[in-house]
Amino acid sequence: MSRVGKYPVPVPAGVQVALQGRTIVAKGRNGELKLDLTDDVDVEIAANAVAVRPRREDRRSRTMWGTTRSLINGMVQGVSTGFVKEMEINGTGYRAAVQGKDLVLNLGYSHEIRYPIPPGIKITCERPTAIKVEGADKRQVGQVAAEIRAFRRPEPYKGKGIKYANEQILRKEGKKK
Repeated sequence: MSRVGKYPVPVPAGVQVALQGRTIVAKGRNGELKLDLTDDVDVEIAANAVAVRPRREDRRSRTMWGTTRSLINGMVQGVSTGFVKEMEINGTGYRAAVQGKDLVLNLGYSHEIRYPIPPGIKITCERPTAIKVEGADKRQVGQVAAEIRAFRRPEPYKGKGIKYANEQILRKEGKKK
């Protein structure tokens, strides 16, 4: 039995969850998200909860049971409160700014990097060395943050680069004389 899948997903006030054929739709103050269901699970929408059940007792149905429940929980949480990834930039002269619909990064290269902000994502820079990525879709927020981090990963000697706010960089000792 799935330890994750057996618990129903609570639906908070202000969020509507509907089942349209084999697609589940969640609407809230942060927008609307859709999830196409596999043929391995059944979804039941009760008063203020969404329950997921496997259709068969095979291995694939049991694995998709917990996965589907987690995806629905992420959708409900995303449309109600949203997801945030905070990032920090370390390095002399390294900075970020939002200009129009682009994130402009100066990361020590000979040119500035312009990253177009995808729809459904909000990027803010409170300081030139802090980036905040917000959105309703957990997967998309994580993907955008990973793409921004990939422009200049933190290096282990001085710690220069873009890192997540809660990330610990393993530092190495430099050359010895």
